[in-house]
Amino acid sequence: QLHLVESGGGLVQPGGSLRLSCAASGFTPDYYAIGWFRQAPGKEREGVSCISSTGGSTNYADSVKGRFTIPRDNAKNTVYLEMNSLKPEDTAVYYCATSVSYYYTCNPYSPQSTDFGSWGQGTQVTVSS
Repeated sequence: QLHLVESGGGLVQPGGSLRLSCAASGFTPDYYAIGWFRQAPGKEREGVSCISSTGGSTNYADSVKGRFTIPRDNAKNTVYLEMNSLKPEDTAVYYCATSVSYYYTCNPYSPQSTDFGSWGQGTQVTVSS
């Protein structure tokens, strides 16, 4: 059974950094792309970033380009979301999810939730002074 657990969220001041982790179990993550999504109160879920199974393709939403990166370590069954220069508008619950398809290639833009299946429970990120 696919199982994802996010961690690393918290309260950070504007301009600060956080690293979120998405730990996978119950499956071989090498076969799947991983997407990060976020949902702020009263807003729709937004695709943030995607990394393919091999790490060969990635994408980022325009709102986070140049500030966020998405490394993965298949040996540790973990994908990270490294967030720098955080802004109050980055405040949201952040989720990771696996692609529905094996060897999914991330599109050039941002991840679409319809392409992703198993989801973690989310981790809260709050950017505030």
